Amino acid sequence: MWKIPLSDLSFGPEEAEAARQVVASGWLTMGERTAQFEQKLGEALGTPRVLAVTNCTAALHLAYTALSVGPGDEVICPSLTFVATANAALLCGADVVLADVVGEGDLGVDPADIARKITPRTRAIAVVHYAGYPCDMDAISAIAAERGIAVVEDAAHAPLATYRGKALGTLGDVGCLSFFSNKNLAVGEGGAVIARDDALHARMRLLRAHGMTTLTLDRHKGHAFTYDVVDAGMNYRIDEIRSAIGLVQLGRLAAGNARRRALAARYHERLAAVRGVGLPYRDFYARGVGESSHHIMPVLLPEGASREAVMEAMKARGVQTSVHYIPIHRFSHHGASNRVRKEGLARTDAIAGRELTLPLHPRMQDADVDAVCEALAASVR
Repeated sequence: MWKIPLSDLSFGPEEAEAARQVVASGWLTMGERTAQFEQKLGEALGTPRVLAVTNCTAALHLAYTALSVGPGDEVICPSLTFVATANAALLCGADVVLADVVGEGDLGVDPADIARKITPRTRAIAVVHYAGYPCDMDAISAIAAERGIAVVEDAAHAPLATYRGKALGTLGDVGCLSFFSNKNLAVGEGGAVIARDDALHARMRLLRAHGMTTLTLDRHKGHAFTYDVVDAGMNYRIDEIRSAIGLVQLGRLAAGNARRRALAARYHERLAAVRGVGLPYRDFYARGVGESSHHIMPVLLPEGASREAVMEAMKARGVQTSVHYIPIHRFSHHGASNRVRKEGLARTDAIAGRELTLPLHPRMQDADVDAVCEALAASVR
């Protein structure tokens, strides 16, 4: 159906062989390949405190739980994000306070708006590195440190992206990654949670597997015969097949990110002349603050343009597009909930209706970018 799909899962014979070896091993649940995946991922990120989990939502839930977020607390997060950033906090019993974006050039959360919305109940600030571009972590970290508030990084879009030389996901108290099928590192369903210190890492390790002091693999290998349960945990264990696939994908991640960067630069060059189309992050590298993973390619349609009409016109040309995101405060549940504060989101409201996500993945050719740009230019005339 799509001549140029939004994303393309880059699995090959190596992933198939990795999965086959796991099946042949007779051990499918979290075990030695998961430990190896965590080690290699930690080496790539520059931290030893990495836990692989079932998905990024699980990672966020572990993060908030380990930080003792609960009833009576507030968590500040952007409205322009996938709903899991807020939902995981709501499931912990906390209220969510939605913050605005910086502006058309930067769709990340605005540090000044975070500061305005802090109350004595604020337990955590959740930042989202939108599209793989880092938020202003200097400003956000300073705001949080001054008030003793934890920072959770939703780095679902940002594997191997950096801010001032450090990997995103390692700058806050806890970082969360996603390995969903459309992500830069894809295993189907999967994620990881990264801790700043050993105590948080140890608690999340317990919470990941029912609060048990030993794992099934420990008992299988005779390293332990029984276990205690020392916390009320969840079952967020990833399986060995996904960890094995993750190891293969990790080996391709840096090259994939580099190709995405080249494609994004070509988009910015080709679309600069299209009247009315806004290009978030066009000047990102001129600022010299870090590297993006270029997970998605967001553009802003001309004011007054019908996004649905543009998407239909692009579809007619075989180009798949999407939206990132419908703001959280516009969903039925969150809009009606008295546990979600949604004041002061003018920039989000102005920008979100114009955002359109164009195809971006390492298998794209330069000619594909040119075709998408031609289709967009024709669709917005």
